[in-house]
Amino acid sequence: MSVKVFQTQEVQDLLKAASNVEAKNGNARFQQIVLRLLGDLFKAIDDLDITPDEVWTGINYLNKLGQDGEAALLAAGLGLEKYLDIRMDAEDKAIGADGGTPRTIEGPLYVAGAKVHDGLVKIDINPDEDAGPLVIHGTVKGADGKPVAGAIVECWHANSKGFYSHFDPTGAQSDFNLRGAVKTGTDGKYEFRTLMPVGYGCPPHGSTQKLLNVLGRHGNRPAHVHFFVSGDGHRKLTTQFNIEGDPLIWDDFAYATREELIPPVVDKTGGASLGLKADAYKDIEFNFTLTPLVQGKDNQLVSRLRAAATV
Repeated sequence: MSVKVFQTQEVQDLLKAASNVEAKNGNARFQQIVLRLLGDLFKAIDDLDITPDEVWTGINYLNKLGQDGEAALLAAGLGLEKYLDIRMDAEDKAIGADGGTPRTIEGPLYVAGAKVHDGLVKIDINPDEDAGPLVIHGTVKGADGKPVAGAIVECWHANSKGFYSHFDPTGAQSDFNLRGAVKTGTDGKYEFRTLMPVGYGCPPHGSTQKLLNVLGRHGNRPAHVHFFVSGDGHRKLTTQFNIEGDPLIWDDFAYATREELIPPVVDKTGGASLGLKADAYKDIEFNFTLTPLVQGKDNQLVSRLRAAATV
């Protein structure tokens, strides 16, 4: 179709009416966003000559995406979550709030409600024959290099099948398996005793992977471990590290890899005395540097719907 109708008065009036942008009722910010997004969509239909069949294919896809509960997964896979991080990084640099441990995406698989332990916790609740023992430890420091006492470090990761507890389709894991939270002491130290994770792939028959297939992309992530870190007077950090040596580190479908977030993995012995499943274990030291509040506020907190459970 060679005609262009976006700039016509009829279409511009339609956009204003649909968003109700000129009304005195409704949420003005929401109206502003809807006007812009709907306008961008209408213009894309004009510019790319998107057919009615293609529009309805997209609408049907969104219905299926909601049924699958994969909107947050798709947001990571299409780089939306990474883009938000890029914008926050740029804002930090502009106001001089950078310099801490790099942020990276949260992902869709956090579960609130883990019991907070002092200093260290063993988080492998369920047995996993295919995963060897792993100790993750380090120190939480402030921008001044001093330990942050009373910081809360939350950790979560997948098992050897690439499944996260609470979301495991096999039902094999307790809600808080491979999830935990610790509170640092005066030395700022934390420790998680756990099992080595592997990467995961999008559900093969889900909506996210269906779209990635059309794009000619895979839906796999390297092995990684997620963290939230918070402390009084500091901004909450959302980050994760990748497991050194994973072949997908620089081919992560969610674009979460950062050079500073690939700590070395060290072989150690003495795991039996630590209560691990074997004497030989892997050790990862990962230290966090938190940044101070900006004018007394945490400007990097993200409000989003998250799963929750009780221990």
